[in-house]
Amino acid sequence: MQPPTLTPHVLDNSQLMSNTIVTPAHYRELLKNAQDTLWAKFQTGASVRLLVEAHSEAVDRVLTHAWQSFDLHLETELALLAVGGYGRAELHIASDIDVLILHTYGNLPDALKDSISRFIALLWDLGLDVGSSVRSLSECVESVSNDITIATNVLEMRTLCGQDDLRQTLLALVRPLWTDAAFFEAKRDEQIARHAKHHNTEYNLEPDLKNAPGGLRDIQTIFWVAKRHFETTNLYDLVTHGFLTEFEYKQLVESETFLWKIRFALHHIAKRNENRLLFDHQRTLAVLLGYSDNSASRAVEQVMKDYYRVAMTVSMLNEMLLQYFDEAILRADEKAIIIPISDDFQLRDNYIEVTHHQVFARNPSALLEIFSILAESPDILGVRASTIRLIMVEARKINAAFRHNPQNRAYFMEILRAPHALFSTLRQMKRYGVLGQYLPAFGAIIGQMQYDLFHIYTVDAHTLLVIKNMRRFRYDESREKFPVVTDVAQQLPKPELLYLAGLFHDIGKGRGGDHSELGAVDAIEFCLAHGLSTRSANIVAWLTRNHLIMSMTAQKQDLADPDVIHRFAQHVGDIIHLDYLYALTVADICATNPKLWNSWRASLLRQLYQQTRRALRRGLNNPIDYDELIAETRITAMETLLSDGFSEEAVCSIWDKLGDDYFLRESAHDIVWHTSAILNHGNNSAPLVAIHKSLGNQFQGATQIFVYTQDLPNLFAASVATLDQQHLTVLDARIITATSHFSLDTYIVLDEDNTPITDNDRLDMIRESLVNALSHPEQFPTIVQKRLPRALKHFSVKTEVNISNDIAKQQTSLEVITLDRPGLLARIGLIFMEHGVTLQSARIATLGERAEDVFFISDRQGQPIANPELCQQLAATLRQQLDTVN
Repeated sequence: MQPPTLTPHVLDNSQLMSNTIVTPAHYRELLKNAQDTLWAKFQTGASVRLLVEAHSEAVDRVLTHAWQSFDLHLETELALLAVGGYGRAELHIASDIDVLILHTYGNLPDALKDSISRFIALLWDLGLDVGSSVRSLSECVESVSNDITIATNVLEMRTLCGQDDLRQTLLALVRPLWTDAAFFEAKRDEQIARHAKHHNTEYNLEPDLKNAPGGLRDIQTIFWVAKRHFETTNLYDLVTHGFLTEFEYKQLVESETFLWKIRFALHHIAKRNENRLLFDHQRTLAVLLGYSDNSASRAVEQVMKDYYRVAMTVSMLNEMLLQYFDEAILRADEKAIIIPISDDFQLRDNYIEVTHHQVFARNPSALLEIFSILAESPDILGVRASTIRLIMVEARKINAAFRHNPQNRAYFMEILRAPHALFSTLRQMKRYGVLGQYLPAFGAIIGQMQYDLFHIYTVDAHTLLVIKNMRRFRYDESREKFPVVTDVAQQLPKPELLYLAGLFHDIGKGRGGDHSELGAVDAIEFCLAHGLSTRSANIVAWLTRNHLIMSMTAQKQDLADPDVIHRFAQHVGDIIHLDYLYALTVADICATNPKLWNSWRASLLRQLYQQTRRALRRGLNNPIDYDELIAETRITAMETLLSDGFSEEAVCSIWDKLGDDYFLRESAHDIVWHTSAILNHGNNSAPLVAIHKSLGNQFQGATQIFVYTQDLPNLFAASVATLDQQHLTVLDARIITATSHFSLDTYIVLDEDNTPITDNDRLDMIRESLVNALSHPEQFPTIVQKRLPRALKHFSVKTEVNISNDIAKQQTSLEVITLDRPGLLARIGLIFMEHGVTLQSARIATLGERAEDVFFISDRQGQPIANPELCQQLAATLRQQLDTVN
């Protein structure tokens, strides 16, 4: 398969005759017409390769004509060269136009310098994004010797105007400046640094299709190294040299073509040289490329899935070829160190390889055996390139018979039970095509994205990161960040059950229906087929089915309520299930979005885990006695307050005005803090605002703000509006109204960067703003008007409001699911105030672009909201106002 020869034209020869005087306006019109023609052809399905070269040719002709209009073509010691992507004749609609004006003068004559300046100014006047340099041969030589980027650009020069001898002379002069080995190492280091800027993953939510791993630069790096060392003129020459097979060449060309189509359309949409697949453009791009929504997925998810799969293919081929180049360029003269492993495998310079090319064909089980060896041997650097190629070819032959082979099933379980490198082994199995073929349900989720800000990785990447986190818990180094879950994970009797739950917990996504239930069905079938006991298989299936319940309970329910803990303990059933679920939940959250995991969320899960463990040890038939709990809390708090010098009479004067609910919902530590603050405040008529930056066990990892003031209808709305003005995120709110008509309000907050507030000046500012606002709550603080963040503008979350009554607790539960935005909680507080609703407590959860908040409310008499018309009106107002996004 030879590369195509392209000879496109989008400018009529009569439009730019050499003797024709053309104005800048005429040039601009010609270029615009050319681009319009190219875009029209793109929309009718024309080859993007033809279009990219056609655009280059159109720009060539404009630049050549302009060059001649300044009589620069008459200079024999001067040449106009195209470099970079323009040098490769790869111009997309808004690509940079990089040119080098090369000359042999020591100092350019003033007249010539003036003509060149006017030529470059004209190019800018035409609206071209020009990157220009004017250098002599000697200046070029000096620049190339010091800069790998310039050395690369020189490889791709082509002459537009002037004598081509200048270009050839420059090539001859710079060739000795970089050895092949130095050039290769510099390009490899450049790629490593570039990948690091994109978090070393192909799976960013808004990927850079040019510079990220698996992007166009990875293809270009292959070509640059090959061109330098082998003097190739195109990628197909790598087939001739034996580095690529015909199939791999086809994969590479198809991948590049797909990326070019996206880039061509992206430039048109953005009207600039934009290479990032921003949320702003993803949906429009999907439609332009012919994708459409279906019952299983949205168009945008389909185009991004195709992008991620292409990026993985490019990344894998890049890895393989650079390893080949390493052997051919850096180690060509070195004698390999070979260490036998078995009849089928050996180490060559610490990379595992097959002993002969028929290993997998004769013994298909070796496709899993090689990864079992890798998982058992952490010192092996990786798989040799020639063996990677064989694996990718043979992996496509994995079928039902292979999957049912007892030996293969045993190898797979060996990998999961291996002591080392589980994440990297599974990652390699995925990259080389084995994991998706052996487990087809996993193959279906490779590259599958979810169009939201909550899940920042594709499903397959997230799944492997979950397993990576699980493995981290097995090492003591994780104890500092994950103290409790590390201890729990290290005590699990069968850690492979945890890894299997991680592998299957999201595997049902993208099929329609409940992914947890679908995954549980797959999990139990897989586990039983792979020799696990019925009990072990049921544990994996239960974890898969219930992998969201712990995080949802911690984030949305009141963990100070013994009934919540008891119901959760009943659902879990025993400590074994609880331990596995806790480890799975923490690993899952940390792998979903790094911004989700903070010290506050960690403390919630830890609190739920520890309280549930105590409930299970106490026995499900022996629930906690409320009176006993209240009495224990009061006694503990009173002992501390008495030791601090407060009298029992003074303490009781405060406590007697509070109901039992206060002593159920607050810890003894916080009751001591609240009571001492109130007593020390005395008869001061100003609102009491106390801030705890070093919290007790109940609210570790966040800042607690305690407010004690006269109860007023707009107190909550005024408080959260003020906190919003201070750029604080409210995580939890608890409102207690005393019989003296004073309100005891607790707000758990984090700063904008998801950290507790520790700066004393900042704490004083927050305290002062609250005191001022609550001294005059009738002057409702203005809800801060902030611009909606760019990423949120591209998501539509239709507001849902669910209202239900809990007669036993004398409160109404109201859940709001809506688009997160600045000032949201303050806006909801204002709506509550306008409808005569009193807030008792709130649980705030932000999941990407979605806010999922639960409010426990009552009427102003402290009773559940029994009036159905009021409930309907409240829900309607919330939906109407929250769906009007500023």
